[in-house]
Amino acid sequence: MPKMKTHSASKKRFRLTAGGKVVRRKAFKSHILEKKSAKRKRGFRKNDLVSPSDRREVLTLLGKR
Repeated sequence: MPKMKTHSASKKRFRLTAGGKVVRRKAFKSHILEKKSAKRKRGFRKNDLVSPSDRREVLTLLGKR
């Protein structure tokens, strides 16, 4: 059976922490920023964890499952 391939788009968007959690970027930070408040934009700076319900799917795409 051939090797599983890593999903290329996923490896650009997600990374794993040392403890095995999946980290992602926050959405809505890329454009149309003029109308968003400074407070809201500051909140987009931090990375966030992938929700537990999506974690399994992301790990499969990364070839870790």
